[in-house]
Amino acid sequence: MTAVEFFYDFTSPYSYLASTWVDEVARRAGGEVRYRPFLLGAVFKATGNHGPLETPAKMAHLKVDLDRWARRLGVPLVFPSAFPVSTVLALRCALAAGRHGQLAPFTHAVFRACWTDGQDIASPEVLGRLAAGVGLPALVSEAPGEKDTLIRETTGAVERGAFGAPTFFVGTEMFVGNDRLDFVEEALRTARGACPPS
Repeated sequence: MTAVEFFYDFTSPYSYLASTWVDEVARRAGGEVRYRPFLLGAVFKATGNHGPLETPAKMAHLKVDLDRWARRLGVPLVFPSAFPVSTVLALRCALAAGRHGQLAPFTHAVFRACWTDGQDIASPEVLGRLAAGVGLPALVSEAPGEKDTLIRETTGAVERGAFGAPTFFVGTEMFVGNDRLDFVEEALRTARGACPPS
């Protein structure tokens, strides 16, 4: 089945927004989503990109833009009290969840905890509860073993051209931003040889 690779970090609000509709986009196009956690701070460092905290005008506009997108998608979004969010442990847990076939459910649980419930996803206790909720109570203890995997995932994404989050790949085509999912759907349909929706 044709797939879209979805590179994301839990600290990225636009990755959260993308997570709320990327599965539907792939389904409509007859494809599937491959979830690919990576470390956005390391991507920024490798590419010379900057987050919104380093650009005051960008940060001021961020919350306005996020509110617009949340209304457009009909999803809740509550900005975390601590931002940016430390996500290294959560990302390693996600990779560990992937080894158990539970990456997507765990990813959605962490995004909801961070961006709708105001929970501290840097907390091992919070992550432990989220892991137990998808049937993986020992996940946090497995997370340190995913350090090298997270480095490889992040480095590999940068080598393919990634510079921010969310980043999507359909084959070799790259799309950056939750607002590019229409193009992702089109690329999936083209890859399948399917006709566009009428």
